[in-house]
Parts: sequence; structure tokens; C-alpha cells
Amino acid sequence: MDKRPIGVFDSGLGGLSAVKAILKYLPNEDIIYFGDTGRVPYGTRSEKTIELYAREDIAFLEKFDCKLIMAACGTVSSVAKNAISKVKEPFVEVVTPASKAAVKATRNKRIGIMGTSATINSGSYIKAIEKLDPDIEVSGVSCPMLVSLVENNWIDDDDKIAVEIVKRYVAPLIKNDVDTIILGCTHFPHLAPVISKVVGDGVRLIDTGYEAVMEAKAILADQDMLNASDRQGTAGYYISDKTQNFSHIAKTLLGMDISDQANFVDLNSFELD
Repeated sequence: MDKRPIGVFDSGLGGLSAVKAILKYLPNEDIIYFGDTGRVPYGTRSEKTIELYAREDIAFLEKFDCKLIMAACGTVSSVAKNAISKVKEPFVEVVTPASKAAVKATRNKRIGIMGTSATINSGSYIKAIEKLDPDIEVSGVSCPMLVSLVENNWIDDDDKIAVEIVKRYVAPLIKNDVDTIILGCTHFPHLAPVISKVVGDGVRLIDTGYEAVMEAKAILADQDMLNASDRQGTAGYYISDKTQNFSHIAKTLLGMDISDQANFVDLNSFELD
């Protein structure tokens, strides 16, 4: 048993989808979540900037002596390879587990990827899927506006603006007859009801946050680092900017009020190694 926390970070609040999965499937574990709300979104930034942000996010979590760190961020997982390679702790990104789940789920060997501009341009999911099954046809669409929809809580399936934006983005995937779509940003599962409404019940949606948590659980179990089943885990939440509607959005995404638990972090207050 290892009582050290699991560290999770994302560019904003979208990574709370991974936290929600940890609370459900790893209830005995402590969690430290960092949402970089002051610099969201990452997906439209340069590779150099994303690498820097990832290094700073990881450095912050390492101060808590985490037993495992998770990048609940498709952009970081796809682009910040140098930052990821230097992590000493067991590390989980979202691309590999989501790609494995999609390859297993597809029936017609046509998979779609919805991601940020940086994620799609990196080709990370295409490369990962081709390694698993070169016969699968993969198509990706850049969906930069979806992060803003989630961060502003426009996620209801009857929201006309959200529905129309999703329709525009997924049109090429529908045209390519995909039967599986990877929600390649942890913000996107919060829009799953909207996306499902647009693409129909016949298309399987892969939740990157959930798949990453299942990967983390397997790693911790394999290394005998899971906490005892009679222990109740705790969670600490940290953000780089407490936006005006933070409390409402976090409550909607996580299913509980964490407004009194969120701590402000000044990323300029410590030096990178």
C-alpha cells in the first residue's frame, strides 16, 4: 500500500472528468488536481509553450510527492514529449489507453478523432492506432471551440449553439462513416450528450479520462501501490486563476461543490530545475 496521492493536471477544468472517474473507480486513493485555468486553452499554443506549461504543471504536482502523475490533457499527451520523458514517477497520458480502447471498440475499422488543433496536428492518435492495427482508417478533426464551450458550461444537449458547433465539427467524421470517435481532449467527454445526439447511438464515444484512469489503476495494482479497500481517499484542488464562474462550472463537471476546496497557485512562485 502506498498512501501518496495521485497527481492529475489539465489545461483547465476539463480534466475533472478524470478526477470523477478516479473518485468512482479508485475511491481509496488521494488526489491532487491542478487545473491551469489561467492559461486555458493549451491546444492553440505553440509546441514550445505547451512544453513549458507541462513542465511547470508537473513540477507543481511533484511537490506533493505523488506516486503517479496523470496528464489529463490530450494536448500535453500529444505534444509535450520532452516534459513527459523526464517525469520520475509512473506517468499516464491519455493517447495510448484511448487508442487501445478505440481499436477494440471499432467494428468497421473507421475511427474518428476529435481534438484540439495541437493534438490533431501532432498526429499522435493516428500514429498510436497505426501501431496497433495498420488496417484501421483514422480521420481527425480539430475542434478548438469545444474547450471554450465546456469552460463556459455550454454543455447541455438542448443548447442550440453547442449542437450547431458540434454538427460543424463532426460532419467530416460522419461523412467518413466512422463508428468510433475518440474524444481526444478531457474537456470533450463533458459534451458527450451533445456529440452523441449529433452522431447517433451507433457511434461509440471513447472517454480519454476514463481510459487513462483504468490504465493508472492497472499500473498501481501491478506495482502493489493501491491503498487498502477500507480507506477513504481525499482530494485537493488547485487552479491558476479562480474565474468568476469557476464554482458553478466545477460543480456541473464534477457533480459536487468544490468552491471552498479550490486553492490558488502562482506558477511564478517556484523555479523549474
